[in-house]
Order: sequence, then structure tokens, then C-alpha cells
Amino acid sequence: MLQDTGFIVAGFVLLFLGGEGLVRGSVAVAEKLGLSKLLIGLTVVAFGTSTPELLVSVNAALGGAPDIALGNVVGSNIANVLLILGIAAVITPIAGWQRTAMRDAVVMSVAALALFGLTFGNVIGLVEGAALFAALLTYLAASYWLERRGRPSRQHEHETEEFEGAATQSVWIAAAFVIGGILGLMLGADLLVRGAVSIARTFGVSDAVIGLTLVAIGTSLPELATSIVAAWKRHSDVVLGNVIGSNIFNILAILGITALVTPIPVGPQFRILDVPLMLGVSALVVVLLVATKRIGRGVGLAMLAAYTAYLAWQFTTGGIAG
Repeated sequence: MLQDTGFIVAGFVLLFLGGEGLVRGSVAVAEKLGLSKLLIGLTVVAFGTSTPELLVSVNAALGGAPDIALGNVVGSNIANVLLILGIAAVITPIAGWQRTAMRDAVVMSVAALALFGLTFGNVIGLVEGAALFAALLTYLAASYWLERRGRPSRQHEHETEEFEGAATQSVWIAAAFVIGGILGLMLGADLLVRGAVSIARTFGVSDAVIGLTLVAIGTSLPELATSIVAAWKRHSDVVLGNVIGSNIFNILAILGITALVTPIPVGPQFRILDVPLMLGVSALVVVLLVATKRIGRGVGLAMLAAYTAYLAWQFTTGGIAG
């Protein structure tokens, strides 16, 4: 038990440090290659901050824990909105977002709706995975074209700027950040999944619950750290772009790539509760962006209360049994 707890803690630390190192190093390398901040924000930053979810989901699926793989994606998306966006709004009310945020929030909701439809099948397989990843590539190409064609919103440029720092001093330092980040993420994902599965078996908690809660929070740590810093700086566009972009990538990229590697069985709990909740919180973001001009501390506190209730329900009931 103590060893498993140590694995989880070490996994959290390595995922956080590895994610930060990978993104910062990758941003520096991309800039030295002459890529625009818009393209870096759309691709390098988005893929980098979602790498913990990718490695954990693939590791879990290949390791015979598919519920953790799917739960990680769904739980991360729920946490991104209710936990991360909630904390950011409590720190500094979110206001002054740009048109890009509203457009991407709609894409996030459509992706969530697509996943909800996929849960009515027994397995998310190769064909579904390819379709999800193809949708991601289409979204990236369309976003880049729209931003270059119209008046740039600078949201993705601001996201890139959040990760500029020490790694820009030298290409060798940047490369070291990338390599160290990848190694940290790989080891952290392995330790987190190993410890989480063992503790789930010990306490009789389902893999789905562990994936939806403990693992999901652990893999969302890079997004949490970025959003807290951005909230202190009053960069509302970065907070929203971070949360919304991560949710889009989690479904289209992480779930898509994982399904390409190995089929993902879909348990009834996801279809009955968790994916509908993920769809609901995605729609909530769209409503807030369209109907209000400010996400204040009251809304942030309500989000945190809702997430606390969700966690309590998961651990007290063990989710919905098949």
C-alpha cells in the first residue's frame, strides 16, 4: 500500500515536471525552426500539454486496464472545466475572451457529443480512432487557415508565450528539456498507472472510478499549473484556450491515438453518467461564453462545489456498476 502510494506521488511529480519540460523545450525548438507562434500554439503547445493523458491512456489500455484509459480522457475533461476553470475563476474572474474561444468551445461540445455517440457501441476501435484523429487534423488545419485569413485573435500566440523561458537560451538546453520531459512522462505514466491499479484492486474500487478521478487529476496537472499562472496574470484567453484546447485534444487526439493502438471497450458507467456529464459541462462553457461577459468567482465556486460532489459520489458509490 505504501509503495503504491509512493508510485502515485512519484508519477504525479514526473508527469508535471515532464509535461512542463517537454512543452517548454518543444516551444523553444519550434521557434528556432522559424515556426509562427500561432502554429506553435495550435500544435506544439496543445500536443505537449496533452502528452500526460496520451501516455497514461495508451499505457493503461495496453496494460489491460481500458477503463482507466477511457476514464482518464473523460475525467480529465470534466476536471478541466469544473476544477481548473473553477479555480482560475476564483483567483481572477475571467472576462474579455475573444471569438476564437467561442468557436473552439463549440468544437469541444461537438467532440463531446461524438464521444457520447461512440459509447453506444461496445468498443472504440480502429475505425473510430482513425475518424477521431482525422477530425483533429481537420480542426487544426481549419483553425490555422481561419486565423491566418482573418484578424488574428492572438489567443494561441499568448498560449505560446506562457511557455517561453529558460529553454530558449540554447538549442541544446531546449533539446535537453524535450528529452528529459519525454523520459519523465514515460516513467511517470508507468508509475501512476501501476500504483493506481494496485490501489483500486486493494480497496475494491473500479478501474473506471480510478481513471475518472485520481488518474484524471494527475494527468491534468500541467493544465492546472498553466491556468493558475495565467489567471494571476489576468490572461483570460490563455485560461480558456488551455481548458478548451485540452478537452478537444483529449477526445480527438488522445482517445483517437489510443484506439488506433488498441481497441477500447466501453463500460456502461461511461454511457450512463460520465460521458453525459462531460457533454453537459462542455455545453455549459458554450452557454457561459455566449450568454455572459464574465465568469466570476461565484460561478467558479459553484464549479468547484459540483466537482467535489462528483468526486464524493464516485468514491462513495463506486460509480454505476455494470
